[in-house]
Amino acid sequence: MRSKVSRSMGARSVGRRLVGAGAACVALAAASGCTAPVDAVAGVSVTADGRLLGVMTVCGHRIDGATLYVDGADPDKEETVGSWTADRPLTAGLTTWPLDAPADGWTTDTTLAPLTAKTTYTLYGWTKDNSSSSLSVSFTLSDRAGLTPGMVRYDAISDDGDESAVTVPLAKFESEACEDG
Repeated sequence: MRSKVSRSMGARSVGRRLVGAGAACVALAAASGCTAPVDAVAGVSVTADGRLLGVMTVCGHRIDGATLYVDGADPDKEETVGSWTADRPLTAGLTTWPLDAPADGWTTDTTLAPLTAKTTYTLYGWTKDNSSSSLSVSFTLSDRAGLTPGMVRYDAISDDGDESAVTVPLAKFESEACEDG
């Protein structure tokens, strides 16, 4: 009888550990917002006449499109303010496109809505099959106002895992963003 109790208690203990580990994994996934492996880095820039540009460097796999959204506390409450699909998958290298007008090589799925002050926007890249995604970049209209042509704002991750927004020349973004992401 004692061995049955021990096995039963051991099975319950293992079961609790598995449930706890599963809950921890779900919490980690929800907190990180990651649904696909990251293999690209999104950024924003501006043209000489001040138009907002999407900037994407693909590190290895591919990216099929990009979405600009307003983050909500509940992922189901995110508001898409612009969405674009590349005519051909983006492969390793750099791509830029205007977010407020049609662009060669891109189909506008959701036309860019007017951006408003005191709102944080997030741009990220995705694949249709969810096989990879990009590191996203967040910005406000104040951040955008601080950009000049040829400079890219993106979110870099340090060696110890801290994420911070940086603004660098386009050439530096192209050469270093994959290492920073």
